Amino acid sequence: MSFSLSGRTIFVAGASSGIGAGFARAISAAGGRVVLGARRLDRCAELAAELGEALAVELDVTDEASVRAAFDAAETQFGVIDGVICNAGVGTGGRSTDVPEDGLRRVLDTNLLGAMLVAREAGRRLIAGGSREHQRGRVVLIGSITAQQNGTGDAMYAATKAGLAHLGRQLAREWVRQGINVNTLQPGWIATEINTDWFASELGQADIAGLHRRRLLDTEALTPMLLYLLSDASAQVTGATFTIDDGQSL
Repeated sequence: MSFSLSGRTIFVAGASSGIGAGFARAISAAGGRVVLGARRLDRCAELAAELGEALAVELDVTDEASVRAAFDAAETQFGVIDGVICNAGVGTGGRSTDVPEDGLRRVLDTNLLGAMLVAREAGRRLIAGGSREHQRGRVVLIGSITAQQNGTGDAMYAATKAGLAHLGRQLAREWVRQGINVNTLQPGWIATEINTDWFASELGQADIAGLHRRRLLDTEALTPMLLYLLSDASAQVTGATFTIDDGQSL
């Protein structure tokens, strides 16, 4: 079974580092064109130069005008966008009693509202472009096992990821007749730039020690499922949530 993305353009929101950058490389290796969106345009530009058939765009997922402008730039360069990955995310890195209100709002706005703004912009354009005719529209939301597993901190992050999983099901139902598949990928604990400080902390180290295999997940473990969800192989898969976590949630 082939997970080729040849001839397709995939927009990665939150592509400047970590999981998003890894996803962009995997999409490019599978033959796809990649749009790299993030606030840190310089990093996206460096990655785009590395990949070749790629475009870097400045993107603030909490700002609807920024989201719209990023999609406009992507379509000007590559034409119709076939799929989008909603990967932008932040955490609070602390206990609920210690995090200031602005930190809580930042997590909510980025992780949940931001995913909604990006997904619906993609949905609008896929519908306008006649996605139903070729059944190739793909939206993949990047969640977390914290949506289903209690941790020792960062409650707002976990709440937004739980909301993201339900958002995926709702959008899948809304767009099912338009040929747009919406699915959620829930990774286990992965060391990335946004959680480096957390895993270096006492609470973070306790989380790692509590994992069955006492190790964090590798980003590469996620890419086969991601490519599947973006490819023709998943034509009849929508509204689903997939957990890949090295047994962390067992």
